[in-house]
Amino acid sequence: MILWLINLSKLFRTMNNSDIKLPNFLIVGIQKAGTTSVYNYLKQHPEVYLSPVKETDFLEKDWEKLIEQGHQFKPKKIVTFEQYKNLFKGVKNEIAIGEISPNYLFHYKTSTELIKRYVPNAKLIAILRNPVERAISDYLMHVREAQSNTSLKEQIQYKSDKSFVIIKGKYYQPVKHYFEHFGREQVSIFLYDDLRKNSKKFIQDIYKIIGVDPDFEPDTSRKLQVAQVPKNQAVNNLLVRKNPIRSLSANLLKPLLSEKKRQKLRSLLIGMNSKSKDEIDSFDEEKQLLLNLYHDDILKLQDLIDRDLSPWLTI
Repeated sequence: MILWLINLSKLFRTMNNSDIKLPNFLIVGIQKAGTTSVYNYLKQHPEVYLSPVKETDFLEKDWEKLIEQGHQFKPKKIVTFEQYKNLFKGVKNEIAIGEISPNYLFHYKTSTELIKRYVPNAKLIAILRNPVERAISDYLMHVREAQSNTSLKEQIQYKSDKSFVIIKGKYYQPVKHYFEHFGREQVSIFLYDDLRKNSKKFIQDIYKIIGVDPDFEPDTSRKLQVAQVPKNQAVNNLLVRKNPIRSLSANLLKPLLSEKKRQKLRSLLIGMNSKSKDEIDSFDEEKQLLLNLYHDDILKLQDLIDRDLSPWLTI
């Protein structure tokens, strides 16, 4: 069935796609730089249509080629052009059609090629965050989701060239690659710092880039995602990871609560076992180690995008 969909998608690419509504803008990066908030602000604009799947990741890798090679993916994974196109069936009269997949900047070599193949004229937007702050926020997310068994300090000292948490903060080469392949007129760079200072102006500047009414005022009162970490990692593992206790609890609650209420209860328990990152150590040593790693990349990026990034060079 999947191979049939792949062949069908290839047929579509050879046909006249004038009636197919695909994205004319993409937010390509980066993780932990406010893309969830931006997604919510963009969705409020009546002239904007966003993919109902926030992170489609379709233009991240050539999934169809991987399937042909025998790889298998989860049923809900967007791996064919037909599946991707279906995300935009709901487009009506919206001017700007887009999606947000913050890993497109990280996977810049494959993503640029796939963007050229499917949506070559789309406006491309990257939101960059102080890489030291971004790495810590990313690390805390992995701790919260029980996906990390290695401390941040160990990752910096022994795995800096392999840890995605760290590598994703090196922006210079990915941004340069996008500039070289699409031109500066098609690629816009925004800074997370500006989103935090004035979220309304920030999103209205994006409205201008994507060609919709820039005077529309979205509700930006909702706070940005707050990074939290577990008070007790063992309890967090029981709530987050698949395990016999969690499965038993789910089976006992099924007759009593709907799936939505069970998820709400689980989120409540996770919240009760969480504390703000402000309540824990300040990662002073890790910050300095990270800054040492990112220092030269920040300076090169500063010249490339012609923005003052000196605040990123101090702890």
